[in-house]
Amino acid sequence: MCLPGKVDPCPMPTIQNASTPAPLGPCFRPVNISKEERRLIASPWFAATFCLVGLASNLLALAVLAGARRANSYRARSSFLTFLCGLVLTDFLGLFVTGSVVVSQHATLFDWAGTDPHCHLCRFMGVAMIFFGLSPLLLGTAMAAERFVGINQPFSRQAAAPQRRAWATVGLVWAASFGLGLLPVVGLGRYTVQYPGSWCFLTLGSEVGDVTFGLLFALLGTFSVGLSFIFNTISVVTLCRVYHDREAARQRPRDSEVEMMAQLLGIMIVATVCWMPLLVFIAQTVLQSPPVMLPSGQLPRPTEHLLLIYLRVATWNQILDPWVYILFRRAVLKRIYPRLTVRPVRSSIPSLDPVIPPSLQPKCSQELRLQ
Repeated sequence: MCLPGKVDPCPMPTIQNASTPAPLGPCFRPVNISKEERRLIASPWFAATFCLVGLASNLLALAVLAGARRANSYRARSSFLTFLCGLVLTDFLGLFVTGSVVVSQHATLFDWAGTDPHCHLCRFMGVAMIFFGLSPLLLGTAMAAERFVGINQPFSRQAAAPQRRAWATVGLVWAASFGLGLLPVVGLGRYTVQYPGSWCFLTLGSEVGDVTFGLLFALLGTFSVGLSFIFNTISVVTLCRVYHDREAARQRPRDSEVEMMAQLLGIMIVATVCWMPLLVFIAQTVLQSPPVMLPSGQLPRPTEHLLLIYLRVATWNQILDPWVYILFRRAVLKRIYPRLTVRPVRSSIPSLDPVIPPSLQPKCSQELRLQ
């Protein structure tokens, strides 16, 4: 403190600049919600139970798949089981990765802007949402295409390493989905924190990048579901025509083909019911004129509510997929349809060996013993 009459010069008072907060990344937009409202909407117990049920269901399906692969000798069935393995593994990892972030946010209610100001976590979750959302749809299309070729053109398939080809197809689907998820990271579209502030997803905005990426995701998912429907419909019609011919039915492994088609139809129905509402909603919102999103980046509350509801419906796909395989196995189908009995697998090519009538079999066996 400087007192009058002091000879020493009085130092100038220093004013400490208040620390200015670091600028936030592009993943933040206005979301009007209080912590109390967020606590009511985002229950950590519901989210944790949802994830645990899904993880347990997929683990059970993986265990059943492992036993089926060891006991299986039919080549087409082995390839189909490989696709199923990739689908269930994708669903399991999707629930584990995205559920870890959501449950942690619901339990701690952390401030996303304070925890992740540079949007690294938000971009990671956005890529995961796109990857684990699109991969099951594309895998369903790949499985439908494989069954379409196997049923309609059984002689056009190569005989070498069907499992390796199936795993290569699964890897290609994963690479395509991951590449699409990286587009907002490199500048096409944006990942933003969504209502109620516990997850990140593509932005339903009116900017060119947001509209392009939203339409690309929605149209690719819709195209996958539609193509699966076309392939599966033709395959079912072909199977029905084949099995009306008794001779053809005896020459083909009927039980395995019916089992695979039942599981494939179940997967397609689940994907359609769970994902089509979200895909249609995304396309409608980004194409709506005037734009739904305000210039400030805020979405109307009804739009945020619908996006959250449709996303939760889509997440059920990861829980229901493993139960489609578990419930539509041959052992369960036999109880529903007893005529579907287990038969030995026969080649699709008719046998050229002579067939001995049952009445002559004892006589022929006696002659062979005498010789």
